[in-house]
Amino acid sequence: MAKMNFGLIGVGVMGQNLTLNIERNGFSVAVYDLAIDKVKGFLEGKAAGKKIAGTHDLKEFLDMLEQPRRIVLLVNAGKPVDDVLNSIAPHLAKGDVVIDGGNSHFLDTDRREVALAAKGILFVGSGVSGGEEGALKGPSIMPGGAKEAYDLISPVLTKIAAHVNGEPCCAYMGPRSAGHYVKMVHNGIEYAMMQLICETYDILKRGAGLSAPEIASLFTQWNSTDLNSYLFEITSKVLSKLDPETGKPLVDFILDTAEQKGTGKWASQNSFDLGIPIPTINGAVESRMLSSFKEFRKSASQNLKGPSADSVKGATVNVNDVRDALHAAVIVSYAQGMALLQAASKEYKYALRLDEIASIWRGGCIIRGKILEPIRQAFLKSPDLSNMMMDNYFSSKLNELQAAWRRTIVAAVQQGIPVLGMSASLAYFDALRQERLPANLLQAQRDYFGAHTYKRIDKEGIFHTKWDE
Repeated sequence: MAKMNFGLIGVGVMGQNLTLNIERNGFSVAVYDLAIDKVKGFLEGKAAGKKIAGTHDLKEFLDMLEQPRRIVLLVNAGKPVDDVLNSIAPHLAKGDVVIDGGNSHFLDTDRREVALAAKGILFVGSGVSGGEEGALKGPSIMPGGAKEAYDLISPVLTKIAAHVNGEPCCAYMGPRSAGHYVKMVHNGIEYAMMQLICETYDILKRGAGLSAPEIASLFTQWNSTDLNSYLFEITSKVLSKLDPETGKPLVDFILDTAEQKGTGKWASQNSFDLGIPIPTINGAVESRMLSSFKEFRKSASQNLKGPSADSVKGATVNVNDVRDALHAAVIVSYAQGMALLQAASKEYKYALRLDEIASIWRGGCIIRGKILEPIRQAFLKSPDLSNMMMDNYFSSKLNELQAAWRRTIVAAVQQGIPVLGMSASLAYFDALRQERLPANLLQAQRDYFGAHTYKRIDKEGIFHTKWDE
C-alpha cells in the first residue's frame, strides 16, 4: 500500500471535514482516533471511495505515512494535546512535523515546541478559523513555528485554505507560538463583534420595538454596505429562523446564557500583561460572564429598578443611528485587536506582518468582512502603525459616525439597556483622542497615600509632596 501524504488525529466533525478538504485538493490522508466507531463510521460513510485510510492503532497509523511525516492534531486544547504528543513523540523521527490545529494557549505552544525540538521533531501551532464549514470548504489558516516546518506543510495548507482574489488565506505568521497568538486575538475580535451585534439587536428590540424578523431584514440591508461581514450574514439568518413548534422566532426561545472556551479571556489577560487596552474585547468577555448569572438576574430584576417611565419618554432610538454606532464600534474592535498584535509582535519577537494577517482573514474565517481590505491597506502603507484609528480612512470614518454613536448610547442608557461593548468602544475612542486625561489627579492620590511620586508638565524631574503640610 502506498504511503499517505498527510495524517490527522481526531476524527470529530472538524477532523472529518478537514480530512475531506485535504483529500479533495489532491492529497491522500490517514486518520487516527482512539474511538473505533468514529474511524469506522467515517471510513464507511463520507470517506468511502476516497484516498483516505484510517485506524485506531497508533503504530499502524504512523506506518501509513510518508516521511517526513506531516500530522495535524484536531483535539481539545489543554491536556488532550499533551496526551497525544506524549503518545506519538517516542515513535516519530527527526524532521517529522506535528501541527496543533486547535485553540491552544500560545504559552503552551511555546512549551511544546521546545520539548519537541529537543527530539528533532518540528512543531507548528496553527490557528484555524471557519468552523465546520470552513474546515470542509476552506478555512483561514494561521501557522506559526519554525520556518522549516512551514515549508514542509505549506503545499497542503495553501491549497486547502480559502482563497480571495486567487490568494490563499494562509501565510506563515512567525516563529514559535505566533500562529496561536494571532488566532487568540482573532477570537478576541470575534467576541467583541458578536457582543456588539447582540447589543444592537437588544437596542432595536427593546428600544425600538422591532421584531426578530424586522431586525433580520435590517442586518440583510446592512450586509450590502461597508458593514458586510460573515457575522452579519449569519445574524440575519438566525433572526429569520422560526421555531417549527410555535411558528415564532426561534431566537426568542433560546436561554440567554452564553458560553466561552477561553480564547477571548486569554486575549484579555494577555492585554494586561502587555499594557495594551482592549476594553471592547474585555466588555464582551465580561458580558458573557454576566449572562451566566441567570438566577441572580431573575431575582435582581425584581429588586433593582431601571429608569422611570418619564425618563424613557425622550429616549428615541433611530435605526440609522444604531447602524452607524455599530459600524464605529466594529472599527474600534479591530483597532484594539490589531494594536494588541502590534505590541505582541515586538514583545515576543514574532515579526508579524499585520497587512498579511488582515489579508488571510478576508476569507474563510469567522471575522471576515469588507473592513479587512482597508485594514490591509492601512498596514501596507504604514507597517508600524500603532493604532489603525490613526489611518486617514478610519479616522475620517469615526469622525463621521461619532454623533450617531453617541446618540445611540445615550438612548440605550436612558432606557436601561446595557451596552458594555458599545460604550467601552466609545470610551476608548474618547480617551485616545484626549491630549490630557485626569490621571494627573490619580498620580497625586498615589503620591498622597503611597509616596509613589509624580512628574510635572512644567519642569524636569521626579517629585513627591507632603500633602498634609
